[in-house]
Amino acid sequence: MTAATTPLLESVLTCPHCGHARRERMPTDACLFFYECEQCKVVLHPKAGDCCVFCSYGSVECPPVQMRRGCSSRSV
Repeated sequence: MTAATTPLLESVLTCPHCGHARRERMPTDACLFFYECEQCKVVLHPKAGDCCVFCSYGSVECPPVQMRRGCSSRSV
């Protein structure tokens, strides 16, 4: 994907604990560091080396990573 390409803004997050999946809209200016599974209530955190839960558990990486900018900020 090139810098001129528009990033995808939705990703399906899948809980590794219970398998529940939910489509979520991704922020374009921050990383989502915590995500609570609506089914089992486990709070997900990024895997080592990933910047956010979308990069670890999503069907699409976060917009900054898609744009090859990397994530520099995190939101809680």
